[in-house]
Amino acid sequence: MNEIFRDDLVYVISTEEILWGGLLLAITIALHGLGMLLTLRVSRGLKQGFERLQSQSFLFGVVLIIIAAWMIVLVNFVEISVWASFYVWRDAIQNPNVAFYYALVNYTTLDSGYLPQRWRLLEGVLAMAGLLTMAWSTGVLFTLAQEFQDRALRTSQPRREHATAGPASNTHHRPSDLGERE
Repeated sequence: MNEIFRDDLVYVISTEEILWGGLLLAITIALHGLGMLLTLRVSRGLKQGFERLQSQSFLFGVVLIIIAAWMIVLVNFVEISVWASFYVWRDAIQNPNVAFYYALVNYTTLDSGYLPQRWRLLEGVLAMAGLLTMAWSTGVLFTLAQEFQDRALRTSQPRREHATAGPASNTHHRPSDLGERE
């Protein structure tokens, strides 16, 4: 009989694994929530601080998206570090660099089989945490990208002139039609 299969037959999920997995998942979600709020606040602050520049520059919008993406990646790295630190602390993996690598791989895909049997459940819990936080990150980045694209499309459309309105007509223009602020 295959040795790995034989080990699988005797594996029993422990209460300790479930409790640590739940706590690590909660920490991951809390960190991610704080990180996404910070990312949105920084993005909003940059948009407000450079309001004039953003309406005139496609490049500003791209730079804003890049900064947000960097922040999201940094938040994910912090979360992965929490898991890697746990692995080292609980002697599941002795080398911090290897622990970070395996946590990163498992956070983004399911690469199971690297933890000792007593912590095997954490591989799946980390994969679930990664799926949840990546989806959340995608939502935040999508929101920022959508705002950028909407603004870029509004500013790239030619100004509409009311060709039928003569000088004697009493036509009212919306501020956005004239390039003015609303």
